[in-house]
Amino acid sequence: MDVSIFLAKFWGWYLIFFFFILSYNPKRIKQILSFLEDEKFSILVAFIAIVIGLLNILFHNIWNSSATVIVSLIGWIALLKGLMLFAFPSLALKAIDFTSLKLIQVIYVLLFLMGLYLLNVGYDLIQY
Repeated sequence: MDVSIFLAKFWGWYLIFFFFILSYNPKRIKQILSFLEDEKFSILVAFIAIVIGLLNILFHNIWNSSATVIVSLIGWIALLKGLMLFAFPSLALKAIDFTSLKLIQVIYVLLFLMGLYLLNVGYDLIQY
């Protein structure tokens, strides 16, 4: 299986699952944000984001079509977010506190649509 197709399926399902989980239980968003104030939790999250971002970039840093660009951007965003949270935790938490719950919900709807697009690319459901 092509790495691009595999990662499109992986990130597509990931985004869909998290959309439904956070839509069903929106209190979970506030809970995650409050957990990030704990230094141990934020270091763990930063480490996981750095590892996922690096693996994604090392296996897939392709910028030639919309789906491959999305998959590559997810890797770079995960890496940068992890590095920011690890190196500058107070600055990262200030940026997170600045965003409202409604804005986070709008972002998750956009990520849901991106997940549907990636699944469509991965499974070739609707041809266009």
